[in-house]
Amino acid sequence: MSNTDIQKTARDVIELEARALLKMAECLPKDLPDVVKAILSISGRVIVSGVGKSSHIGNKIAATLASTGTPASFIHATEASHGDLGMITNSDLCLLISNSGETSELHDIIAHTRRFGIPMAAISSKYESTLMKSADYKLLITEAPEACSIGMAPTTSTTLTLAIGDALAVALMENRNFKPEDFKVFHPGGRLGTQMATVSQLMHT
Repeated sequence: MSNTDIQKTARDVIELEARALLKMAECLPKDLPDVVKAILSISGRVIVSGVGKSSHIGNKIAATLASTGTPASFIHATEASHGDLGMITNSDLCLLISNSGETSELHDIIAHTRRFGIPMAAISSKYESTLMKSADYKLLITEAPEACSIGMAPTTSTTLTLAIGDALAVALMENRNFKPEDFKVFHPGGRLGTQMATVSQLMHT
C-alpha cells in the first residue's frame, strides 16, 4: 500500500466522520436540553455505562463531566450485574450508551433504573431499540456508515457519541457558570496545573 493510498484512506475516514458530525449538528437530539436540565436538577452523579467501544467512550464522557463541574462516574455494564448496581442511588442519573440499543449487558442496569425510578438517558442511533424505548431521555445520534472498509468497526458511531458527550459537558459548564478557577481545582497536576498555579502556591514564606 503506497503512501498516497494511506493518505487517501485517512482523508476518506476523516471526511466521512466530519459529514456525519455536521449532519448531527443540523439535527440535534430534541431531548438534549431536557437531559441538561435533568442533570442540573439531581443531587447525585451522572452514572455512565456501556460495553465494548462504548465503554471507552463512556469513560471519557464521565471523565470530561467530572473535570468540568458535573460529578460523574463510569460503571461497566457487566460489573453492574455483579454488584456494582449498588453504586447507583436515587440521587443519580444514568447515561447508557449502545449504538444498536440492543446490548444485552445493559439489560440489568436498565431494569434497575426502572425498578427504582432512577432517571435514565440513552445514546443510540436506533430510535426504536429496546434501550431507547426504556429511556426517559433519548439522545439519538445520526445513523451513518462506519468509516472502516468492512463497515463494522465502531468508528463514525463512536465519534458521534463522543461529540454528544462533549456537547453535554460544555452545555452543563455554561449553565453552571464554570470558570477557569473552578477548572484549576480539578487539574492541579501536569502542565495545566502548572500553568494555572498562583505565586502564593509556589513560594515559601
